[in-house]
Amino acid sequence: MSTTPLFVTPLYRAPLSARDPRIDTAELRASCLSIAEDDEAGQDWCDRNDFPGYTSYASLTDLPWRFPIFAEVVKALDAHVAGFAEELAFDLGDKALKLEDIWINILPEGGIHTSHLHPHSVISGTTYVSLPDGTSPIRFEDPRFPMMMAAPPRRKDAPENLRNFVYVTPAEGEVLLWESWLRHEVPMNMTDEDRISVSFNYAWA
Repeated sequence: MSTTPLFVTPLYRAPLSARDPRIDTAELRASCLSIAEDDEAGQDWCDRNDFPGYTSYASLTDLPWRFPIFAEVVKALDAHVAGFAEELAFDLGDKALKLEDIWINILPEGGIHTSHLHPHSVISGTTYVSLPDGTSPIRFEDPRFPMMMAAPPRRKDAPENLRNFVYVTPAEGEVLLWESWLRHEVPMNMTDEDRISVSFNYAWA
């Protein structure tokens, strides 16, 4: 007898600098903090929506134009995404996957990103700028979960590929990529330092 896993959900992990070793993480961190301090529209959006910390998602759409370090990041991400698309065996025809959005996330102590997905995109991901010791991982949800109404729970020692939720602890300077339909969240930051990341979406242009 044999068992074959079907319909895998791939997660791509690599150092951002693997595609461009010139990227300066310290400069990227300083740029994120500077933008957060100056972006009054983003700060107002966060206040109005009770969003803990800061995100530029609703305010700035031109980070690569404003700061050269973000242009370098996008070039590296383009290469990572192209490699991941090849692993996924996407038939893109004469259309490339192109950056649609890129934004900064700063989660202070108590900050969370609730469960969500990224509609209208193909590949989404995050690169990690600052991760204090003990800060939140990212949690991915099995996309079949809503269809498991009558299924018993999994044992605590279940293999990772059979669990309903998988927690992934990234490293500073790492980039994670996944297909945009994969639901994910960031549990509460329990440390007293900021968790800083840059997230993005790629669409089939």
